[in-house]
Amino acid sequence: MTSDVFADLGFQLDSAPLLSRSTVDRRETLRDAPDGGAELWSTGKVVLVDAKGRTPIGADSRLVVHPASDFGERPAPNAVLLGVEGDVSYWALRSEHDGTHDNWRDLRSGGGLLNDTDAGLFTTAVGLLGWHDNARYCAVCGAATTRVRAGWARRCTGCDREEYPRTDPAVICLVHDGADHVLLARQPVWPPERYSVLAGFVEVGESLEACVAREVSEEVGVEVSEIRYLGSQPWPFPRSLMLGFAAIADPSAPLIPADGEIEEARWVHRDAVRAALASEGGAAVDGLRLPPGVSIAYRMIRGWATWQD
Repeated sequence: MTSDVFADLGFQLDSAPLLSRSTVDRRETLRDAPDGGAELWSTGKVVLVDAKGRTPIGADSRLVVHPASDFGERPAPNAVLLGVEGDVSYWALRSEHDGTHDNWRDLRSGGGLLNDTDAGLFTTAVGLLGWHDNARYCAVCGAATTRVRAGWARRCTGCDREEYPRTDPAVICLVHDGADHVLLARQPVWPPERYSVLAGFVEVGESLEACVAREVSEEVGVEVSEIRYLGSQPWPFPRSLMLGFAAIADPSAPLIPADGEIEEARWVHRDAVRAALASEGGAAVDGLRLPPGVSIAYRMIRGWATWQD
């Protein structure tokens, strides 16, 4: 693609969102292995995740994994199959870790340190185990459910209904003026001076584009146009999929922050965003601190700020 064609497309994500990276083959057909996954388990590795979504990360910025055989000769009843790479299968188990070890980190603090393989394993493990924690009873008859298909489904013990992992779609949109200003906002619960782009959950019967327009209007009171898709990132807190968009709005339109949801919204010049991006350790510059690098919001903001450099 030539640079002229790329310019016509507008800015893009500066790189793949860090939690979207993955190399492991999920190998859906192996979830129904006739031996219950015993052969895979015998040479497998286990990722432990505690109730707060943390796992041990070594000094080499790699996941600390354990031989599956340490947990028995067959797949543990609560194990979930994450996938296969080469001759190694990867599984996840909930850990009773008590939080006393410094090398246990969650996705927000540790996901960006990992390589592509480990990032995908950790993200999938957190999302899948979190779903199991909240799907123990059937939504139809209320009976207990059990894990089946190597942890990729649950079956009701009462009505035999199968349920599959849930993902909640949410849009996240970088609104700009078509020139050198971007619209950033902050929620009252965020750290001081932290600003980001706007986001919200997709409602029933709503298209992604309609959700973008509605959420921006509800959160800051402006209308947007030229809505276009940028990319996506799983965000298992607890089970979201963030779908990134860009849109254009009139910077002269009054901003009306949603009461209780948006503490402040303001238009920020590209130079100020670039200065914040360049700040050491993500420190605030002139009252502006950007979202962490592990988020798709950061990739969107950086893509916009550095476009056509």
